[in-house]
Amino acid sequence: MIVCNCNRITEGEVRDAARAGATTPERAYATLDCEPQCCCCLDYAQELIDEELAKRPKLRAVA
Repeated sequence: MIVCNCNRITEGEVRDAARAGATTPERAYATLDCEPQCCCCLDYAQELIDEELAKRPKLRAVA
């Protein structure tokens, strides 16, 4: 599914960028050598990133 029509960024590309460490759409797009244009996609891109970040294992503090 296309997330960003301006840059032709797919859902998979946004998720891959999040798994690689991007925490915002701007950072995800930068990994793809582009930047937001009209910004209509940013909310949806952030939802995808948040979903991927939630899947990361939580680190526990060592006492």
